[in-house]
Amino acid sequence: MASGYPPPLRSCLEILQKLPGIGPKSAQRILFHLLDRGSEATRELAQALDTLASSISLCPACRVYKSSDAPCGFCEDPAREGRHLCVVETASDVFLIEATGEFRGQYHVLHGLLSPLKGIRPEQLGLDALEKRVEGGGVEEVILATPPTAEGEATASYLAALLGGKVGSVTRIAYGLPVGADFQYVDPQTLSRALSGRKVFS
Repeated sequence: MASGYPPPLRSCLEILQKLPGIGPKSAQRILFHLLDRGSEATRELAQALDTLASSISLCPACRVYKSSDAPCGFCEDPAREGRHLCVVETASDVFLIEATGEFRGQYHVLHGLLSPLKGIRPEQLGLDALEKRVEGGGVEEVILATPPTAEGEATASYLAALLGGKVGSVTRIAYGLPVGADFQYVDPQTLSRALSGRKVFS
């Protein structure tokens, strides 16, 4: 699709298409929207991305993104409970969980899932930092909140074996029916998880 564009446009289109959920048509819409707004819009975006690259780093403990010149807002928050540690795949998962208002513990971000085919091994997921936090004491429960995919399940199983005996309990979040779901369109695996993850109705 991008072959007929001038080199600068073609380069931008190729980069945009590397973003998740952005196909050729979406990349084209984004690019021409920026161009239609004028050079100030592209400079503004470029400056924001440049600032982001130079001022954001990973917290060495929880691996959530933080300002490079400031302490981690999650690790340093005295109102959060260190007894509960939630393990997630991506940093965006942290903010999704935070939006529920249901969890006030600490996090550990893997930034990936175990996948031998993709060359992702345990040492790339910051598991040494995770073990150190657990072995340091104070953590009573590790909650595995990886996605219900083959890689997510394999990662959860590996972590359960790794942390078993080092912490009071290792739990797995339940996956069930989304709000408003029609049984007609629910796959058997999701329905099975909904049944096994049931709780007392009150």
